[in-house]
Amino acid sequence: MSKKLLRSSGIVFVALMLASCQDSAADEEDTESEEVETAATEETTEDKEATEEGEHDHDHDHESEENAEAGDAEIEGFIDHYHTGDTVELTATTEEDEGDGHWHWYIRGGEEGEWEEADGGDGDTFEAEAVNHQQIKATLYDDDHEVISETEPVTVIIDDHDGDVYEGYFDDEDVEDRDISDWAGEWKSVYPYFQEGELDEVFEHRAEESDDMSVEDYEAYYETGYATSVDNIEITEDGEFTFHDDDETYSGTYDYDGYEILEYEAGNRGVRYIFELDEGDDDAPQNIQFSDHIIAPQPSSHFHIYWGDDRDELLDEVDHWPTYYPVDWSVDQIVDDLLLH
Repeated sequence: MSKKLLRSSGIVFVALMLASCQDSAADEEDTESEEVETAATEETTEDKEATEEGEHDHDHDHESEENAEAGDAEIEGFIDHYHTGDTVELTATTEEDEGDGHWHWYIRGGEEGEWEEADGGDGDTFEAEAVNHQQIKATLYDDDHEVISETEPVTVIIDDHDGDVYEGYFDDEDVEDRDISDWAGEWKSVYPYFQEGELDEVFEHRAEESDDMSVEDYEAYYETGYATSVDNIEITEDGEFTFHDDDETYSGTYDYDGYEILEYEAGNRGVRYIFELDEGDDDAPQNIQFSDHIIAPQPSSHFHIYWGDDRDELLDEVDHWPTYYPVDWSVDQIVDDLLLH
C-alpha cells in the first residue's frame, strides 16, 4: 500500500514538474514575442522620424539652396514691363531630362532679399499679381531632392506710362486718399550711397540731358535733398513708424491727416500725404509727409519724406527731401530706377 502511494506521489510530482516547465517555456516565448514586437515598433518609429526629418530637410533645402552648378533652364512668358494690377504668367522649361522631377518657384523683394517659396507656383507654371522689382526664379528637383535645373532670376518692372503724373501734371479730381499700407515696409536712405559715390552715374546722366546744369550742380542739388542721419525707417500697416537715427531709435504711431496739393514755381505740382502723431517717443516728429509721385492708392516703390513739428512749415519745404527705397533693393536696382526718371 505504501509503495503504491509513493509511486502515485512520484507520478504527480513529475506531472507537476512537466507542467511547470511548459508554463516557463510559454512565458519565455511570450517575452520573446513582446521583445520582437517592441523592437519592430521602435524601428517603425525611427523610420517615421527619419522620414519626417528627411521631409523637413527637403523643405529647408528648397528654401536655402544656392544652385550654381545646376543645369540651364529658362522662363517663358516674361515681358519687359507690366502695369499695376497685371498678372505675371510664366512657364519654366529645361533641356535637361525632367524624369519624375518637380518644379518649385521662388520670389524675393530685391537682389539683396532672401528667397522664399512662392504661392503662385503650380508645377512648371507660375501665376501671381505683378509686384514692382520682385525677382522670380524656378528650380527643378529630382526625387532625391537634388537640383536638376534652375532658371536665372527675372525682375518684374511696373511701368504705367504715367509720365505726366510723375512729372507733376494732373487734375485735382485724379487725386485720391491713400492708406498707410502704401508705405508699409522696411526702407533705407539713399544718402549713404550718395556719400560713397555710388550714384555718380545718375548725376552724369542728368547733366548730359541738361542744358544748364553740370554734374557738380546736380551733386550739390541732390546732397541738399538727400542729406539725413536717419538711415532706416520701418513702417507698419497700423501706422507705427520706427526711425533709426545714427545710434538712436525712436517710434511713434500716426493717423492719416489728408493730403495737400502743392504748386511749384516750375509750373508742375505735387501731392503731400500727411500723417499726424497720435502717440510716441519724445523724439518722434509731430508730422510726417510723403511725396512719391503717386496720387492714388498704390504701393510705393520709393518715397521722399518730410518730418517735423510744424505742418505748414513742412509744406513749404521743397529743397530737403530725404529719399528711401526698400531695404532689400541693391544699389544697382536703385540706380536703374533713378535713371528711369
